[in-house]
Amino acid sequence: MKAIVCEQIEHLKYIEVEEPSVGEREALVRIQRIGICGTDLHAFKGNQPFFSYPRILGHELAGYVEELGEGVTELSIGDLVSVVPYMHCGQCIACRHGKTNCCTDMKVLGVHRDGGMVERLSLPVSHLIKADGLTLDQAAMLEPLSIGAHAVRRSELRPGETALVIGAGPIGLGVMILAKQLGANVIAMDINEERLAYCQDWAGVDHTVNALQLPKEKLAELTNGEFPTVVFDATGNARSMTDAFGLVAHGGKLVYVGLVKADIAFHDPDFHKRELTLLGSRNATMEDFDTVRNALKTGSIDIERYITHRASFEEMVEHFETWLKPESKVIKAMVCL
Repeated sequence: MKAIVCEQIEHLKYIEVEEPSVGEREALVRIQRIGICGTDLHAFKGNQPFFSYPRILGHELAGYVEELGEGVTELSIGDLVSVVPYMHCGQCIACRHGKTNCCTDMKVLGVHRDGGMVERLSLPVSHLIKADGLTLDQAAMLEPLSIGAHAVRRSELRPGETALVIGAGPIGLGVMILAKQLGANVIAMDINEERLAYCQDWAGVDHTVNALQLPKEKLAELTNGEFPTVVFDATGNARSMTDAFGLVAHGGKLVYVGLVKADIAFHDPDFHKRELTLLGSRNATMEDFDTVRNALKTGSIDIERYITHRASFEEMVEHFETWLKPESKVIKAMVCL
């Protein structure tokens, strides 16, 4: 069976691996779609925390069930499924409190253990979602959009509030569109004017702000000097994450959706003066997957325009590095088997 491995920094190659066996309460999935995530790109460049080489990448996955292990009754052969790639222990304090997304022994496919850039993958049925009524593309995009859904839910954002989303990558876009569907007034911030135009066109944001053009003054103007009550930073950039503290309203919340391999510092008197709440948002739970699945079924999220680049499994290695270049204008790249 063919697989693609990130053997070391900036080096992908095709390899042959053994066919997976199917254990009790597991299903064999023939992978058909693999979304390319910022995690994959960071791993390729050597910037991904909690990562080791060699590693088979890939965690935005969809495919068809080919074989069922003993004790599986909730799936049938031929079912289209989406993969929940967060392998949690089910026993730690986080798992016992329903926070499986931040399990103390978390093993994410394609990060802590080999992922889905393979032809077939054996997975616990507890981590497969029947994707009836969805296309293959929609099923593969459940995971990245669920990260946005989790961030919005974690923030307790309410209809009518003003939310700022910093970073117009795939995750930030997910936060924007789900915050809009909740009824919030959404402002998008990025350094790329084309991306900002896309935020208005695709996610329907209310306003855009260029982070290179006096952003604090522009936000003050848009909010009558009060600033957004919820700020989501989806950049994974230490400077942006630090500066974001200064963009939150008194009594507001700052949610870190992006992850950076660095320390973040802030000025404590200002933090206390405004009684800010700082939140980390990691991965997603089944509740978030359900939210996105329902949105996709109603057609309120346009996946066809979210996916801007495609390659076959056989072509992916030669295309991968070009997807890192700004001039390629990638929003979301998809590998099709």
